[in-house]
Amino acid sequence: MSSFGVSSFVQNNIALIVAAVASGILLLWPVISRRGKEVDTMAAVQLINYKEALVLDVREGSEYASGHVPNSKHIPADKLEQRLQELDKFKDKPVILIHRSGANTSGKAGSLLRNQGFQHVHNLAGGFDSWQQANLPVIKK
Repeated sequence: MSSFGVSSFVQNNIALIVAAVASGILLLWPVISRRGKEVDTMAAVQLINYKEALVLDVREGSEYASGHVPNSKHIPADKLEQRLQELDKFKDKPVILIHRSGANTSGKAGSLLRNQGFQHVHNLAGGFDSWQQANLPVIKK
């Protein structure tokens, strides 16, 4: 095929090519846009037990009071920026972010932590709901 043939093909099929590229980008967007790692409950337990991970619960106070991971630190997502100094000693440790059902709010919290120099930020896949479904320990206040 000559260069004229390729050029002609592109011109005749530009809409198809643009649609194919756009759909490829849309398919890959969740992978590209998620800078933090998502961990399942088994990986979270491993990080807690063997890497001394901080479990940071970013849910609202009433959600946290109704049940939370043992030894977790509670800072609601909307207060995280003002309370970052409380977490400075954990910058080199894994941090597992917990929200009610996943990376909704914890995604924003994770971006904030990474921008502040936290190296090992993870979102708990499925959030606190997945922790409960796995029948892992829960403390209720």
